[in-house]
Amino acid sequence: MTRLQRVFRQIRECEAFVRTLSIPSAARVLFATAFCLASVAFADAQGVFPARPVTMVIPFAAGGAVDAVAKIVAQKMSQDLGQQVILEYVVGSGGTTAATRVKRATADGYTIMVGHAGTHGAASALYKSLAYDPVSDFTPIGLIDSTSVIVVTRRDFPATSAEEFVQFSKDPAKPLTMAHAGVGSVSYVACQMFNSLLGLDPHVAAFQGVGPAVAALSQGKVDYLCDQLVSVVPHVREGRVRAFVIASERRSPALPSVPTSVELKMDRFMMTSWMGIFAPKDIPPAVAEKLTSALNAALDDPDTRKQLENLGGELYPAGQRGPDALRATVKLEVSKWVNILKQQ
Repeated sequence: MTRLQRVFRQIRECEAFVRTLSIPSAARVLFATAFCLASVAFADAQGVFPARPVTMVIPFAAGGAVDAVAKIVAQKMSQDLGQQVILEYVVGSGGTTAATRVKRATADGYTIMVGHAGTHGAASALYKSLAYDPVSDFTPIGLIDSTSVIVVTRRDFPATSAEEFVQFSKDPAKPLTMAHAGVGSVSYVACQMFNSLLGLDPHVAAFQGVGPAVAALSQGKVDYLCDQLVSVVPHVREGRVRAFVIASERRSPALPSVPTSVELKMDRFMMTSWMGIFAPKDIPPAVAEKLTSALNAALDDPDTRKQLENLGGELYPAGQRGPDALRATVKLEVSKWVNILKQQ
């Protein structure tokens, strides 16, 4: 992209932002043109980042884990950057459509995304022709948090043990239906592991994110789903769905009454997911550092930490969440899921 093309693109994005302001339409056109031309010219001359809003791409529909975490983090990052961080929802193919969009975005730091163990891990093993390399096609900004996986069911689901779950699944009059957020998502691979360990073969209902899947579960349209704690904690607390098991050795402070997989004698069902922020590869180092600094400022904020922990998130120590840590996590995740899914 030439410098002139980049400037025109910046003007269009700035005008889109101005259109969200409460200004009469006629005046808005003049204001947008003058303001955006001046802003882009000044920022371009000074080499300032960010000179305009930053777009944070969310790979699933609103209402899921990524959306919940992104909203909390983006608010604090906006304060540190001095520019709005605007969420853009790009759904499809288990989050890989969004990752592809970010891979192809201009490498200027104005387009970033929240990725996780699905988009930047399991997807490599599930899609033979994945349009991106999770390791080499992105600039890692930093890790946000990690969280255990949980299995939740509709409110009136009768099983309370692994044995009862299996027994209930064998009733030909009431075949089980599993919901997930798309092939390659954490919800998909977690339930694949759960089904394999229990020998389940349910009907499958795919959604464009965990938010719509949880809504269907709360309405009794599906029987169960698996995902990160962050996605379902509020729904479990309010009684809209029922928690069955957490794929962990220890109970979660966010849902202390929910048994672990060890307690239910499902020791092999262990899974933790994580979230991190990525930018396209080859963004300027100074821009990457600015984004990492803003993320660190957000995660060091007591209110941000409290909100994430209340949803079941576990934050990384300051020295273990930077770009190098995220890069190493992605490499490990890709290798892990290739091996796991080969055994399924």
